[in-house]
Amino acid sequence: MGDIVRRIGLSLGADICWPLCFEALMRELDLRIPDEKSGDVIRFEVERVFIEPFDLRQGCKYDVVVDRLTHWYHTSREWIKKAILMDGLYVFNNPWSVQANEKHTTYCAMMALGMPIPDTWMVPPKSYEPTPDLKPTLSRYAKLFDVKRIGDRIGWPMFMKPYDGGGWRGVTKVDDAAAVYKAYEESGKSVMHLQSGVKDWDRFVRCIGFGPQTHCVLYDPNAPLHDRYTMKRDFLTKKEEEHLRKVTLTINAFFGWEFNSCEALHANGVWHPIDFANPCPDSQVTSLHFHFPWMVKSYVRWATFCAATKKPMRKNQDWAPFYAVAAQKELSYEEKLDRYAAIADERFETARFEEFCAKHLAHLDEVTWNFFATPTARDAIQQKVAALFPAHEVEQFTELFWSRIQEWRRGAGTGTGTGTGTESADKKGAS
Repeated sequence: MGDIVRRIGLSLGADICWPLCFEALMRELDLRIPDEKSGDVIRFEVERVFIEPFDLRQGCKYDVVVDRLTHWYHTSREWIKKAILMDGLYVFNNPWSVQANEKHTTYCAMMALGMPIPDTWMVPPKSYEPTPDLKPTLSRYAKLFDVKRIGDRIGWPMFMKPYDGGGWRGVTKVDDAAAVYKAYEESGKSVMHLQSGVKDWDRFVRCIGFGPQTHCVLYDPNAPLHDRYTMKRDFLTKKEEEHLRKVTLTINAFFGWEFNSCEALHANGVWHPIDFANPCPDSQVTSLHFHFPWMVKSYVRWATFCAATKKPMRKNQDWAPFYAVAAQKELSYEEKLDRYAAIADERFETARFEEFCAKHLAHLDEVTWNFFATPTARDAIQQKVAALFPAHEVEQFTELFWSRIQEWRRGAGTGTGTGTGTESADKKGAS
């Protein structure tokens, strides 16, 4: 028997903290996994992926790439697409899906699957880039409209936000006609959605999905960024947590997003998904703090599973099975959601993943628990804080995030979960 090296590439932008922790955990784990077919021993190497010119026919040395650039950096996106097509590279997330499916598409698709998405309208932009064809096109075909009438129809307050998202860019709560006129006037060339507000909501939850792993956080959108992911406990029943897991996995499997987050508002007994096209979710300790160790472990589990098993890349999106379920009018929404989630579990190979983690990564919880007490972990936090905060605040916020992670350690113990669902090790501190 010999050694097989599986290489994991990290395609990064401004990420600092999680890659440092990911690399440190991989070194500490020093995994040796028997190959299912040959019996050879699989080892793992982790490298940063650099941006450089490339020959379309050159080979790719990576087995898996964790992509954090596709959504905005075109050179890396096209290199990744080339490597998938020509070299069998496995990447999360699917670059074609990230490129093609913005928030507008996700609203339409999940409405078609029966999810209780708030009423949403698209409106033409307030202004346009000047082109030779612009004036004749608008004069012949553009209808005059009144954004107030849309508000009257779907109800006040409502939200104006770009159809393609962008990290809270241009999101405006509009309470009346004067507010919507002002917001639309200021929207410029952006194509906007007008979406009805969910009235009388009592909980705002962000469910992070990473392959078949999910983690629910009570979210406070009005707090400063470092406090939005709250550390509240016992805010979901088991039934509610399972419901949000199914919603998140359905969305992710539908679009081929293995790493995504789904925001939902709870009102009058119903969970309304409101923002769920986030296929490059925040992974920074400066916002996740208490929840950061879960995120890093999830990176480790999913990357090693995909690399070790040579999981094949699903290049095309196959929506037919979901629409076949949606067409069964005799089924309730919950019954359909059960079937959607079953499709998702099949695509994510949930059973195989759980078996893999139990067999080869059972010690990850303990290794992570120990790691987040080390100077290496604290230094990773401080490096990220130093990149974002003024110099005079670096020590203060480093200590804040470090103390929250120590609170996670006090609640988590060493844990035994594999990460499918909000794992047992993290439940004591987060759900």
